[in-house]
Amino acid sequence: MFHPTVYENLKVAFENYLYDLDNQEAVITITNREDILDMAVMSRQFTLQFALAGHEEPTAEVRLYSSVADLAAEILEEGDPSELCSLVIRFRYKVRDLKRCKEAEVILINIWLPELPIRQVILYPYDTASEKPDYYSVSADVRFNRRIGEGQIEDIPNLAEHMIRSLMELSGKL
Repeated sequence: MFHPTVYENLKVAFENYLYDLDNQEAVITITNREDILDMAVMSRQFTLQFALAGHEEPTAEVRLYSSVADLAAEILEEGDPSELCSLVIRFRYKVRDLKRCKEAEVILINIWLPELPIRQVILYPYDTASEKPDYYSVSADVRFNRRIGEGQIEDIPNLAEHMIRSLMELSGKL
């Protein structure tokens, strides 16, 4: 009989919790879902993106990764089963002034703790007619200092609460 992997169990737990927040509680709206198997390197990536209900921006994403080495370690029962997946929380928003990126960073650090690195990447459309773009698209990643396993499934409600709080504060300040 097929036994689901740690990655699959985490993916389903995130899906169930976040879709309940969308469909039953109407707190968020799921805006995108990706479930990718990269056959070249046998890695898996799951992404679930959402926004606050009634809003298009900013958005938050749960990004769950697992490599072939992680899968092999699980099947061969080698290594620590609590460290088989990587998790990144990503926020996307637009700003007209780059000074707002510092404000966003402060918001995210206050919610996610100073020891979690926040990495912002700024993109903007290139237009030869103007020197300054109308807006900058920002992607801010919250990276965790450790990998996760099934033991962290109980943390999903707390993660979702932090993500929703981040969206509320970002939408109110940017």
